[in-house]
Order: sequence, then structure tokens, then C-alpha cells
Amino acid sequence: MATVGVPGVSEDYSGPAVLACGDTEIAVTVVLAGHWEPLDGAFHWYGRVNADARVRSLKESGRSEVTVTLPDGAPTPARLAEVDPWGHARVTGVGVPPFPLETLEDIEPSGA
Repeated sequence: MATVGVPGVSEDYSGPAVLACGDTEIAVTVVLAGHWEPLDGAFHWYGRVNADARVRSLKESGRSEVTVTLPDGAPTPARLAEVDPWGHARVTGVGVPPFPLETLEDIEPSGA
């Protein structure tokens, strides 16, 4: 489980996921991270979808709006960004990420 807004504590996930676009569902491996952005008050998450020709094909066809679903998770809206020279696709999102986070109440000491 990841935490929000605690300096030095990682907010990330690495493992299997399903990337979906319309009726297309692709089993992939992702590496995701995120941070709370105080300037806009939102959680920004981002990461990499390991190289997959079907994901590259989606991006190259102009289909960037996707959902990312982790095991036992809900589909989370995301965007496919660039594909790097090794075939990995960048994925980004704003708001609740597909990986679990602790609440701020769980992080802050009582009486703070």
C-alpha cells in the first residue's frame, strides 16, 4: 500500500495490470508512481507500461484515452503518452490512482 504526501515515502506499484481502450483489453506489466501536487491539490500518477506491440499500436492509431485496472481494482482513467525507443509507453493520470493509497488520516499523527 502506498501513502500520500509523506516526504521520503514511495507511492508506487509494480506488477500486472489490464490496459483497456474501448473493447480492447491488454494484459500488461506496469511500473507506476505518484505524488500529491500542492499547487493544484490533486494526486498525479504516472509510469510505464512495459513494451507491448498492441499498446504501441493503440498509441500509434491515435487512441490515447485508456483505463488501467490492477488485480482486484477498479478501472482508472488514464492517458497513453509517448512510446520510448524501447517500446515502453508512458501512462499518466490525475486523481485517484489505480494503486491503493492510505488516507491522510492514517498518515497524520493523532492530535496533529
